[in-house]
Amino acid sequence: MARMLESRTKSGLVKGWRAALLAAAALGTLSCNAFRLTAGPDEAAQVNPPGSVSVTVEYEQIVECVAGSPRCEDNVVFFGSWMTTGQEFFLTKQPGRYVWRGTALSVPVNYPPKNPTSQPYLVRIYDPHIVGGPTGGITADRLKVGGEAIVRFDQPGTPYESGLVYIDDNGQGHTPY
Repeated sequence: MARMLESRTKSGLVKGWRAALLAAAALGTLSCNAFRLTAGPDEAAQVNPPGSVSVTVEYEQIVECVAGSPRCEDNVVFFGSWMTTGQEFFLTKQPGRYVWRGTALSVPVNYPPKNPTSQPYLVRIYDPHIVGGPTGGITADRLKVGGEAIVRFDQPGTPYESGLVYIDDNGQGHTPY
């Protein structure tokens, strides 16, 4: 009787181990193939946001204050179309000169243009010396962004005047074609 019991226990253990091994092999096979795709890429493409750079801004202010400009001692302010409200910043006047400078931080790179519909940035200055003029103090004239003198304008001579510029991954400006 003891032999019979021992034989049953051993055969039960063998059968248990076989069943466990078969189950493990089946799970291993299932898990390897469960995630295999039959068509398409193995992973989704990673979103790659454009790089951003710091860009030097320089503005040459006219010396005289235009008649009708009540606050000529105010600071010059820079605006760029990549900025959100509140990100505009004051430029710093260079000692003994009418040149104002500053650095725009975290400017997204947009040069070279990725496709024919890529747009250059719109840039402008608020200059308190010309508030009494036709643009109400807004201008892109005499402005350099990333070392590039602004020569292309949107709505020149109006309160909506802006200069057009692309920015490369070195922080250099480029005039649109």
